[in-house]
Amino acid sequence: MAISATIYKVNINVADMDRHVYLDGQHTVACHPSETLQRFMLRVLAWGLNADTDLQFTKGVSSAEEPDLWTKNLVDEIELWVELGLPDEKRIRKASHRAKKVIVYAYGDHAAPVWWQANKAKISALKNVSVVFIRDESLKSLEQLVERSMQLQLTIESEQAWLSDQHGTSITIVPEWWQR
Repeated sequence: MAISATIYKVNINVADMDRHVYLDGQHTVACHPSETLQRFMLRVLAWGLNADTDLQFTKGVSSAEEPDLWTKNLVDEIELWVELGLPDEKRIRKASHRAKKVIVYAYGDHAAPVWWQANKAKISALKNVSVVFIRDESLKSLEQLVERSMQLQLTIESEQAWLSDQHGTSITIVPEWWQR
């Protein structure tokens, strides 16, 4: 018998002073059995860092054809493709042809720098692709916030993020831009 996904209710209030975006997002998000809670929370954080009323969680690890998050316009064109992890350069290239903008949130303090050095030249040639590195320490801290029903506040200013929950736990995240 297959293990089913765990469902989380996430209410996230975003105040992004850098982009002048202020909104509340209410989401029901499935965490696939093969997905760690750190990766799950990185998806939630990635939604907040790119907050938009049209930004949607996809099937994620359950689908090889979809990113972790995306924004589509009214004619079903992909405006934003958000990928987590260390995807194959061919997948990133394919995404860059399908979407107007691609953001990769790379993680893994040991593996990500090796992946970046191996793929930097080819990815850098793709002008609509950005790569952001999130440190393991930040991911471990994000895991502290996980509850089946979460009330989160994300504040972004000067390229730093502060994520806090309804209990007053607050985490500082400093994304490192490897490519813009």
